[in-house]
Amino acid sequence: MALQALQSSGVTFRKILSHFPEELSLAFVYGSGVYRQAGPSSDQKNAMLDFVFTVDDPVAWHSKNLKKNWRHYSFLKVLGPKIITSIQNNYGAGVYYNSLIMCDGRVKIISVNEDITLRAALDRNLKSAVTTAFLMLPESFSEEDLFIEIAGLSYSGDFRMVVGEDKTKVLNIVKPNIAHFRELYGSILQENPQVVYKSQQGRLEIDKSPEGQFTQLMTLPKSLQQQIHHIMDSPGKNRDVEETLFQVAHDPDCGDVVRLGLSAIVRPSSIRQSTKGIFTAGMKKSVIYSSLKLHKMWKGWLRKTS
Repeated sequence: MALQALQSSGVTFRKILSHFPEELSLAFVYGSGVYRQAGPSSDQKNAMLDFVFTVDDPVAWHSKNLKKNWRHYSFLKVLGPKIITSIQNNYGAGVYYNSLIMCDGRVKIISVNEDITLRAALDRNLKSAVTTAFLMLPESFSEEDLFIEIAGLSYSGDFRMVVGEDKTKVLNIVKPNIAHFRELYGSILQENPQVVYKSQQGRLEIDKSPEGQFTQLMTLPKSLQQQIHHIMDSPGKNRDVEETLFQVAHDPDCGDVVRLGLSAIVRPSSIRQSTKGIFTAGMKKSVIYSSLKLHKMWKGWLRKTS
């Protein structure tokens, strides 16, 4: 479950968490109120915070949260926790948003259970992001180039980047936070045998040979591999995924193919999730939230043209 809360001075994230049921396996917060951003999102004082909660039993959690925070929900609250959970799990990105919540009033993990499986999944996610970015970059590149690619992964194909988001959003996220990205990904880059990481110079060199790219493609998440296979597999050939990835590894446009695969995953999910938000947030909040996004996009456009 995710919610948005306005930042209030002197309030800790853990105090905000105290307003919700305790049964959380993971909670993290992100958005322009977490770390400083450039551009129209640079005003942290009035920035929204996005909290994401993961729970083992969504029905039980929503049941308790409905009793504790009935007003946070849209009209769907009258349908009960089972229907809310069904909408959460079966549509969009598997997330249920309660938007524009006033609460006691940065990506940063603020609560996580010591779950080995969850921790391993978080580590795999970081490594997968690095590998995917490698495939879309040239042989030599800067840390900033890498972090821009990583930060942009979830926006690849997102229709909101056409209408509703500042076009320089990813750059504005990365530029003021290079040190935080370096802290998050530094050890992964140092340990990766396929990259030469010159941390002092802030430069990297990656193996772009077909063999190197094939190794990288074979370590991508299965869902992305399947999308690439679907895009590249010619009708009637009936090749397996490994054969398709081997072909892509030898393709000069390998990075573009990977980007198409990402877009094929992100685009439909972003559309369904945004449509679902009209119901989970309610019409009034959806209009307000969309207006804020469009205003931010307009400010970014004015900055770019001035």
